[in-house]
Amino acid sequence: VARRLSLRKHPECRSMAGGKAIEHLAQTGNRQQHVFTLPMQQYRNCHFSFSGLQNLVNKVIIQKEKEEGIQEGEVLSCVKDIAAAAQHAVAAHIIQRTYRAMLFCIKNSILSSKNATLVVSGGVASNQYIRKGLQTLADANDFALLCPPPRLCTDNGVMIAWNGIERLRAGLGVLHSTDGIRYEPK
Repeated sequence: VARRLSLRKHPECRSMAGGKAIEHLAQTGNRQQHVFTLPMQQYRNCHFSFSGLQNLVNKVIIQKEKEEGIQEGEVLSCVKDIAAAAQHAVAAHIIQRTYRAMLFCIKNSILSSKNATLVVSGGVASNQYIRKGLQTLADANDFALLCPPPRLCTDNGVMIAWNGIERLRAGLGVLHSTDGIRYEPK
């Protein structure tokens, strides 16, 4: 969403990563100007998906570009409102699906209903709006919430890569021969 909104061109966001830029602009945006339907409402499971939401946001951006008579790649005047609405929809989706996961774990005795803890890490845990929503969810369900400090909430890709290194060193669940495997950076 940040890339599609061209937030690198926004004067307040030039040096910010996409998620941080969305969070920053959303603070002064009006999320009620655009209401995005939450993804996967027809599925009663704990899965996450953001592709449908991304498509909805993109449609609004295209519509607004036409209304404002600007080209793709230029910054919309309503960028703060779109950022606020998108951030809210992402937060609501995460909170709803996390709540379902909490209930599933308690119902199936995976977690005790006493002293249960919700741990949130990675880039999403650095977003204070999402973190606040998850704190409210945890409090309402007698869960403790543990989040690393925002400076340690980095991209999960780094954590996944590190896990791969550790598993390779330990010889756990990895290929012992990489013959015939082609690696391509993206």
